[in-house]
Amino acid sequence: MQTNRLAQQIEFIIEIDKLKQILRQTFLTDRTRQENTAEHSWHIAIMAMILAEYAPPGVDISSAIKMLLIHDLVEIDAGDTFCYDIQGYESKAEREILAAKRLFGLLPPDQESELKNLWLEFEEQKTPTAQFATALDRIQPLLHNQINQGGSWQIHGISREQVMKRMAPVKMGSPELWTFVQKIIDDCVAAGYLKESSDQL
Repeated sequence: MQTNRLAQQIEFIIEIDKLKQILRQTFLTDRTRQENTAEHSWHIAIMAMILAEYAPPGVDISSAIKMLLIHDLVEIDAGDTFCYDIQGYESKAEREILAAKRLFGLLPPDQESELKNLWLEFEEQKTPTAQFATALDRIQPLLHNQINQGGSWQIHGISREQVMKRMAPVKMGSPELWTFVQKIIDDCVAAGYLKESSDQL
C-alpha cells in the first residue's frame, strides 16, 4: 500500500514539471523572455512570506502559500488564459475544473482532497486567506508591467479602466496594499506605460 502511495506521489511530482512549459503574457523584469507559470507561482508564494504583515485578520499565511503554489497547476491542461481575454474566459472555468480533477486525481485520496479543497477555496474567493492570496497574484504582474515600461499592457493596448477592474480584489484581499497599487497605476499612466482610457489612440 505504501509503495502504491509513493508511486502516485512521484507520478504527480513528475507531472507538475509541465507547468514550467506554460508561458504567461508577463515578461521577466529584464525583458529577455516571458515568464512561465511555475516561476510566477514561486514568486507569489515568496511574496506571501515577505508581505505577510499586510494580510488582514483571519489570514492563514501557510495556507495562502500552499494556494499560491498550486492554484495555477490546472494550466498544465487548461493553458494560461490572458486576464484580458474576454473570449478565453468564457471556457476558462470549465477547462480548469476538468484539469483539477485529472491532476489532483493522480494523488492518494487524502492529498487529492487537500489540494482540491485549497484550489476551490482560492477559486471561490470567500475566505480572507483566498482573498489575500489573490491580491498577491494580481500585484505580481502589475509590478512586472511597471518595471517593463508597460510590458504586456503596451502589447495589448490595455487601459487604466481594465487594470483597475483586474486589480479590484486587492482592495478586499489586502486593504493596506490597495493604496500602493493605486499609486503604481497612476504612475504608469503618467509615464505613458498604460493608456488613460480604452478610447485613447
